[in-house]
Amino acid sequence: MTHDPLEPPALSALSAELTAMAEADHAAAVRHGTSDDPADQLAWRRLTARHGDRLDEIMDTYCWPAADLVGPDAARAAWLIAQHADRQLGVQRRALRLLEQAVADGRASARDLAFLRDRTLVNEGREQIYGTQIAGVRDGQPVPWPCREPGRVDELRAEVGIEPFAEYTAKHAPS
Repeated sequence: MTHDPLEPPALSALSAELTAMAEADHAAAVRHGTSDDPADQLAWRRLTARHGDRLDEIMDTYCWPAADLVGPDAARAAWLIAQHADRQLGVQRRALRLLEQAVADGRASARDLAFLRDRTLVNEGREQIYGTQIAGVRDGQPVPWPCREPGRVDELRAEVGIEPFAEYTAKHAPS
């Protein structure tokens, strides 16, 4: 028996699937994402590619899987999967467009949109807007990829609910 994709059993299964994908992503990121071992890097790339492909299929059926459809944890998982689809720029761009519409409709977070927008811009080789993507560490301090308006980064971040850059990096600085 097949279910309509908008019926509760299908949505519950989708929610569980997205959440499991994010958990696998997190575990792999810890294990493989920053490793210098080529085998680890390949495992990370394969996982994020599988997840990106699956998110693309999900977007075919549901557009953006927002919290009102799949619940807040699964919606956050979809965002994470889009964030990590770095080698699938088409998927990332599509997720960005659909997330933009969901934010415009009041169904998704402007903060999440800002992070995905910056990630996509950086992956396109362009300057980011909100300073959410870190290029590296200099003198023990995280340094963002180039920003369009570096003097306005904290103002732009505040508009979408992101803490000032210095606060953000203090929480995420290497120890």
